[in-house]
Amino acid sequence: MNKHLFHKKLFIIAVSALLTASPPVIANENTITEKQKSHDELRLLLTQAIKDSNSFTDRYDAEVWLIDMSNRLKGKIKNPEKRLNLLRLIHQEASRAKLHPELVLAVIDVESNFDRFAISKAGAQGLMQVMPFWLKEIGQPRDSLFNVRTNLRMGCTILKFYLNKEKGDLTRALARYNGSLGRFKYPNKVFKLLNKRWYKQ
Repeated sequence: MNKHLFHKKLFIIAVSALLTASPPVIANENTITEKQKSHDELRLLLTQAIKDSNSFTDRYDAEVWLIDMSNRLKGKIKNPEKRLNLLRLIHQEASRAKLHPELVLAVIDVESNFDRFAISKAGAQGLMQVMPFWLKEIGQPRDSLFNVRTNLRMGCTILKFYLNKEKGDLTRALARYNGSLGRFKYPNKVFKLLNKRWYKQ
């Protein structure tokens, strides 16, 4: 057999093998689709949350809560007026998202130590360390995550979304919020502060 014919046969065998081979499996295709679906759902919730113009009124029991939590927050925020204003907003936004206000306080404690101008290494901003890309995603690029109500509303909405997604599993929801699903360091820090500082005795 001459060399030209031999190479032609090899080429036909190779092409044949490629045509009959199973198509390559795209790794994590379902995961990517699920992530995009989750992202789209959260974006819709955040859009609705930011546009929600409902006014909030504090109930009598919230006032009792405010006094109690104000005493606990003294070490972080010295000015009593600023302290009460912040606590009022936290109570309102946590209640709106159907979260325990004490949980939100613990998350803020871990995330920013109550520094409304905090910026993480990853670029997350404000009290609840919300990523700024969300503002573009929901069509509010001019909003500021250093605005306390905006930050709290978005942070509480995101946390509640993950809590629903994890069917009430707070450990997994907190890990998702922190971007560390499968690890326990962050949820444990939140739980520790929740029990030590924020839960009413």
